[in-house]
Amino acid sequence: MNYFDFYNIPMTFKPDAAALKKQFYANSKKYHPDFFATESEEKQAEILELSTLNNRAYKTLKDEEARMKYILDETGVYGKEGENKLPQDFLMEMMDINEEIMELQFDFDKDKYATAMQKIEAFEKSLYADVAEVLENWTQETGTAEDLKKVKNFYLKKKYLLRIKENVSTFAPA
Repeated sequence: MNYFDFYNIPMTFKPDAAALKKQFYANSKKYHPDFFATESEEKQAEILELSTLNNRAYKTLKDEEARMKYILDETGVYGKEGENKLPQDFLMEMMDINEEIMELQFDFDKDKYATAMQKIEAFEKSLYADVAEVLENWTQETGTAEDLKKVKNFYLKKKYLLRIKENVSTFAPA
């Protein structure tokens, strides 16, 4: 059973946060292991499994990035490690930023750092703008394979930019 079915909410990139939280608390109460202490071992194991599923589902669905990856996995769009390739044009665009980052590693300059970070943030905003409508409106019933492909590309690009930011944070002063 997928997490959306478990919570009885539609599969979407933007679920109702209040409904999600409400269902989590209801399930937490319903599947709390303490309420089944006198049940058989099989029943206790089942309840523990459901309680664990509830916690995993909530943790995944409340986090935008984890939810996006989860939907891509559930719909079969996200491939196994090594199968997900970034578009070549994106990698070419990133060459300039990567060169700037490498220069900063060897010769840190506060102004160049600020400029590089502004470029990355502008690029992130542009990426989001390209996919915002899909993220806002996609549901499993109405979405298309093309929509999911756009989201996958967005997700991979965003992960790439996050790695760049994490790399910069290792040598940039706080």
